[in-house]
Amino acid sequence: MTSFREDGYAAVDWAARYLEEVGDHPVLAQVSPGELSSKLPASAPEEGEPFANVLRDMDELIVPSLTHWQSPRFFAYFAVTASEPGILAELLAAATNQVALHWRASPASTELELRVVDWVRQLLGLPDGWHGHIEDTASTSTLAAIIAARHITGRNVVVCSEHAHSSVEKAARMLGMELRKQPTVELAMTTDGSFDDVACVVATVGTTSFASVDPVRALAAKAHDAGAWLHVDAAYAGSAWICEEERWSQDGVELADSLVVNPHKWLMLPMDCSLLWTSRPEDFRTAFSLVPEYLRTPEDVYALSEYGPALGRRFRALKLWAVLRCYGAEELRAVQREHIRLAGAFADLVEQSPDWELVAPQRLSLVVFRKNASDEENEEVVERANRSGEIFLSHTKLDGRYCIRLAVGNARTTEADVRRAWEVLNR
Repeated sequence: MTSFREDGYAAVDWAARYLEEVGDHPVLAQVSPGELSSKLPASAPEEGEPFANVLRDMDELIVPSLTHWQSPRFFAYFAVTASEPGILAELLAAATNQVALHWRASPASTELELRVVDWVRQLLGLPDGWHGHIEDTASTSTLAAIIAARHITGRNVVVCSEHAHSSVEKAARMLGMELRKQPTVELAMTTDGSFDDVACVVATVGTTSFASVDPVRALAAKAHDAGAWLHVDAAYAGSAWICEEERWSQDGVELADSLVVNPHKWLMLPMDCSLLWTSRPEDFRTAFSLVPEYLRTPEDVYALSEYGPALGRRFRALKLWAVLRCYGAEELRAVQREHIRLAGAFADLVEQSPDWELVAPQRLSLVVFRKNASDEENEEVVERANRSGEIFLSHTKLDGRYCIRLAVGNARTTEADVRRAWEVLNR
């Protein structure tokens, strides 16, 4: 049997080779549903195998069935990058295998999380005194915020934009709460109607479909006058606040009761890492704190599990710490500015062509557009482009019309990749 070191060197070598070659793979997996399953044993092996067999099957079975989120031509959803420091930090987090039930169970995980989340707060220009911690995804962060809002207000209504992320509707459904979707004007949520019976108003900064921005300041004033909680979903766009020129979308966010930003979307972190802040930490803790006897300790100090749904908590802060240190704020800003420039270059190509149109203004690194043709033809163009393996795009709808989304977010994406996407779509 080989040693952990030998297998580890082989695994890191495999990862390095994968990252070097990821642009050579078809971006969208070129397999049919069930194709991988048919090649996997129906039951677990009785006897162990060498780790080398796992790496072999990564090449032969797993990689052909991957949709390559690390590809420079992945333009679907919100493209992301797992950077090398973050990948290595994930290895260290798995090696130390921390379970941060409370401070005593992992002083390092607890205190590092508090510190690095506050580093990000400062980088984003958020108010002093906000309490921040890490959840897995924005879906969980938003669910936690709505739970806190219901607990504090005693009400059962959630209000959001018709363009809000589906996690808001899902949270309301899971909690048995009534959901009211507000109409929009120029893709931004209106403040129409009464909020008097509302538990939580969810304002979005950077909607999934269009990166549109709700009027947070006006919504905050109306929500608080009615005694409602204001939660801001800035899962994608919030990371851009590290750039001073992008803080136009932050207007009014300082009035939020809670806020979510996902560093795994645009700050070079591997999935998953969602930052959840609250300006009302004691109210938040009241909603979630439950300390059974077996978790009581003589220190009786900080337990981040008292601020959200999960008790067991991974050492996610380690990869955030590593990426912030190894990149530095200036390099992260440079990456984002380049992504915004590349999206602008693609938007220019769309605007200059008589065959295509922008259906929403370019915001940040997202371009939403369509061919001047039927919905069926637009859908066929996207499917043919995706099946080619050269690029991967996703779509949305606006007023019932099929629209194409191109989101730049991978650190390896160059202008050549963006121009290739344009060539593929036109071909």
